[in-house]
This record gives sequence, structure tokens and C-alpha cells, in this order.
Amino acid sequence: MPKIVSNLWFAEEAREAVEFYVSVIPDSRKMGRTTILPAETPSGPPGSVELIEFTLADQAFLAMKAGPLDSFNHSFSIAILVESQAEIDRIWDAFLGNGGTPEACGWLKDRWGLSWQIVPRVLSEMIADSDRERARRVTEVMLGMVKIDVAALEDAFNG
Repeated sequence: MPKIVSNLWFAEEAREAVEFYVSVIPDSRKMGRTTILPAETPSGPPGSVELIEFTLADQAFLAMKAGPLDSFNHSFSIAILVESQAEIDRIWDAFLGNGGTPEACGWLKDRWGLSWQIVPRVLSEMIADSDRERARRVTEVMLGMVKIDVAALEDAFNG
């Protein structure tokens, strides 16, 4: 197991979430080891807590089904950096088709409440451009979007 692993606590449906994530996110692997805790925990009796190891785009995660504690919120999100509008559209549509809800600036919440950012890799290059006027135009256009539109970003960048 890697030295750093992001942990995602699900009230329920951790397995369903993991199966969905690895089916949609490029370069992801199916679930790894699954462990059922054999002891009583604050979350419930023996067998009520399930741990699932998995990777998304070669980054290690651990999903834990352990009952309600804290809900996901915007202070933790997963950004998916993509290369094309087609990838944005495919991933965006998959999340929304699975019960997700769109938010602003390329963000959405999945049906379990976890926040995701579906972002073209080129956006970070545009907003970091040394021509701060170009960067401002791109930023302002992006702030008005829900799902990111790469062509509109490029138009703003090019003036």
C-alpha cells in the first residue's frame, strides 16, 4: 500500500461508489483488497464496517462503509484532469446519469455527496499564463460555466 492514501467514508453503498468510479475514471483499477472488520466498532457490530482499497488514475484510495458520521463537503474534492472536451462530456454525463448534480465551474456532486471537478488540463495553463489579461478573460468565462466548455475557454484566451 502506498504511504499516502485518501480515505472516503461512506454511510452506505461504498462498494457501489467504488465500482462506479473505477468504471468512469480513465486509468483506474478495479477494487483491490476488501476487508470486513471482525470486531465491534463505534459504527456497529462485527461485520458492519467494510474497507475497500482501489485506485483512480493510479492514485490510491480507501473507501469505508461505516454508517453516517460526517457528510462529504466541498473542503475535499477530487479533480479529474482531462485532455479533451469529449472526455469532459463523457465523465460529466456519466456522473449526472448516475444521480449526480451539476454545480459551478466544472464541479459536480455525485449521488453519494462527494464533490468532483472535471477540468481540462489546458485550463491550468491558461490561468497561469504570463499575460494576465488573457488569464483574467479565461477565468471570468470559466466562472460563468457549469460544465467546462474548452472551446469557449480557448476563445476567451485568444481574445
